[in-house]
Amino acid sequence: MKNNNIHKNFKLNNTSFTTKEELLKFSKEINDSVFSFLSDWFNNDDFVIVQTSGSTGTPKPIQLKKEFMTNSALATGEFFNLKESTSALLCLSTDYIAGKMMLVRALVLGWNLDVVHSVSNPLKGLENQYDFSAMVPMQLRNSLSELHKIDKLIVGGGVVSNDLIDAIQNVSTKVYATYGMTETVTHIAVKKLNNFSKFRGETIKKSVYKTIPDVNITQDSRNCLVIQAPKVSEEKVITNDVVNLVSETEFEWLGRYDNVINSGGVKLHPEKIEEKLSLIISNRFFVIGIDDEVLGERLVLVVEGKNQFIDFSKTKNLTKYEIPKEIYFVNEFIETETKKIQRKKTLNKVLK
Repeated sequence: MKNNNIHKNFKLNNTSFTTKEELLKFSKEINDSVFSFLSDWFNNDDFVIVQTSGSTGTPKPIQLKKEFMTNSALATGEFFNLKESTSALLCLSTDYIAGKMMLVRALVLGWNLDVVHSVSNPLKGLENQYDFSAMVPMQLRNSLSELHKIDKLIVGGGVVSNDLIDAIQNVSTKVYATYGMTETVTHIAVKKLNNFSKFRGETIKKSVYKTIPDVNITQDSRNCLVIQAPKVSEEKVITNDVVNLVSETEFEWLGRYDNVINSGGVKLHPEKIEEKLSLIISNRFFVIGIDDEVLGERLVLVVEGKNQFIDFSKTKNLTKYEIPKEIYFVNEFIETETKKIQRKKTLNKVLK
């Protein structure tokens, strides 16, 4: 498909189009963001300007080739077996790559795409059934009672907590966590979160990320993931994500290299500690290191909400090094526009 063509099966909010002018006029009635992106998609440039989320630094605009975005859409369609006339729901902001790519997938693969507001409970009041959608963890949590309206769901933009994973084990929807970034045109790997097989009568919940087609993964000297995906990126992408390579196509994500806490010579991965703490803490929280004259850094816990007693002895998985030295409570976390927690800014808010 050329960028100035529309797939014959493509529909937006159940409406078909014969020309891009018709589509652009219609999209203007949906919202400015959808119209703006489609205008960029159909112009004569071979790239679009996309804003990074800002979760690990200052948000910045980058150029993405339309060819790469098309390739990413085709790979997603192949991986999830999503063919022409797939019904899909777009409930993410099209200001960012995840929302933009739902539009591209629909245009390239010929889907029937419904667009709704990017709210915390996007399925509320909807009557239609959908083959595919994408959400952030907060939307998934607020949509549990109506999740049956979606057959396959990808979740990105943040870690899915253990209690949320437990909550989706008995739903019919096939839920997947995604790994990716703006620079890789959204996800390059996918991990099952439910619908696990049983082994000797017990459900095996352990799952690792599996790469989508045409993606090669290695590690650098820091044990961080290195991605070679020539169909979506001209350059090798060196990440700050510490991983354990399970095979040539599979990896376990351990956490961010820039989040690693060196406490008295012991390296602590906050994301792994948070996974253990999520068994005893229901509020949103994170752990982080702060300067310490003796240890270099000491591990502290930051919880969103009112003061409460937290009994660390309730989870036997924590080592003595992984038990936070202090607990701070804050009314509200500072977030990016895509609802990712800004750890350092939140910590500074607490310490002030």
